[in-house]
Amino acid sequence: MANNKSSKKRILIAERNWLQNRTYKSAVRTLMKRCFTAVATYTQAPDEDTKTAVQSSLNAAFSKIDKAVKCGVIHRNTGANQKSRLSTAVKQAIEPIAGNA
Repeated sequence: MANNKSSKKRILIAERNWLQNRTYKSAVRTLMKRCFTAVATYTQAPDEDTKTAVQSSLNAAFSKIDKAVKCGVIHRNTGANQKSRLSTAVKQAIEPIAGNA
């Protein structure tokens, strides 16, 4: 246990930051999963509604990733890698179908 006032305060601040970082990371993972499931749904039944769902989930995931990088929760290269994975999945789902139509 901490002995002086400043080290007790640092423990409280570290716990607060840990909780905030955990919520950001959880939200990023959740939004990424939603985007991947929307892409899978679009590949099964391509129509305008599912395409809109894919775009909105992609935008939400990009926004949350950018905010997490800005707050220092995740490294900028990690954020770029996650955004690249998402955009690649979306492009592979939308491009072949758009090319056939």
